[in-house]
Amino acid sequence: MIARTAFDLIVRNAMLRSSAVTVDIGVAGGRIAAIEPHLACEALEVDAGGRLALPGFVDTHIHLDKACLLSRCGHDHGSLGDAIRAVSAMKREFTVEDVYARGAKVIERAIVHGTTRMRTHVEIDPRIGLRGFEAVKALKRDYAWALDLSLCVFPQEGLTNDPGSEELLVQALRDGGEVIGGCPYTDTDPNAHLERIFNLAQEFDVDVDLHLDFDLDPSWWHLEEVCRQTERRNYQRRVAIGHATKLSALPPARLKAATGRLAKSGVAVTVLPATDLYLMGRDATHNAPRGLTLAHKLVADGVLCSVATNNVLNPFTPFGDASLLRMANFYANVAHVAVGDFDTCLDLVTDLPARLMNLRDYGIAVGNPADLVVLDTADSRNAIAELPDVLMGFKNGRQVFERHRPVLFSPA
Repeated sequence: MIARTAFDLIVRNAMLRSSAVTVDIGVAGGRIAAIEPHLACEALEVDAGGRLALPGFVDTHIHLDKACLLSRCGHDHGSLGDAIRAVSAMKREFTVEDVYARGAKVIERAIVHGTTRMRTHVEIDPRIGLRGFEAVKALKRDYAWALDLSLCVFPQEGLTNDPGSEELLVQALRDGGEVIGGCPYTDTDPNAHLERIFNLAQEFDVDVDLHLDFDLDPSWWHLEEVCRQTERRNYQRRVAIGHATKLSALPPARLKAATGRLAKSGVAVTVLPATDLYLMGRDATHNAPRGLTLAHKLVADGVLCSVATNNVLNPFTPFGDASLLRMANFYANVAHVAVGDFDTCLDLVTDLPARLMNLRDYGIAVGNPADLVVLDTADSRNAIAELPDVLMGFKNGRQVFERHRPVLFSPA
């Protein structure tokens, strides 16, 4: 029996994915201290009402620094290159205050949709300098009460072809950058780009998270070089590739070989449904390809995967609400996911991205931070199928938001 004075908070009557009956979750000092069917003690209580409790959604790939730009540029950008050029022109005028305000808007939406961990990709180059980085560092500090924010610094417009970018990346890594990214498809020398990114990763002992192969031409790609660099440097389970849309264009035999290569080298894949679907296949006059890599099938074959937000309200993706539950549902619809794989889709925005980010203290388990969200359903499969409201969230044992269930007023 747990001592009566042991807890600061008890979340009562919560349904966990691993349990057949409801449990109480006792919290002390911001961490989960007990999980039992009936905890007997006096503490602040919150009743989950038999609803599903999850450890909070994990967004592995989002761009806070270039979110919410539609009012400045519209959305008539017909290709990936058009989107890059549009943002490149605008970011020369970005200020720290501007990036902070737009990023805060997205973070607050993410929090009330249940996100508790996030990796944001921050552009570093001579056009933006370190202004976006300074703004996102401030967001990390100011929203730590509700969300753990990790900063991935990367050169969106190339590296070997963009003098000054590497020096800025080094400065950012010295000043709080926690992950390094890359974008080889925008560089005139993609392999040299990757070599330099991995060199910096090793020098600063940080993980690698790349934007990779953002098109549907399977006749060439950089995936093999990424796997080679990963194995050469013993960086297995420390490398992720985002988009990887070429995988969606491979015939079965080549896809099987590529899947085996990814699994063997320990390179993870992040699928970004909103942007991948919006930008791929735009030149097709009919029967447009989806351009969506099937993450749940890669998972079944041993590849670590996640589904994430990417862009919100900008030329790359002119919509979005930072809801990972909605993104998982969107992915499931487009990917023809069977009901039996709905739980895997939920994994793609919870447990699997936590593994991708090497979060060793994630999950509803004794000793872990009390980061919890409660959904308006008792069944995890319904989380994907029905898009239930996220009713409340907790960070380190402190409640950070509440959403009231709607009330119907029927006629008397």
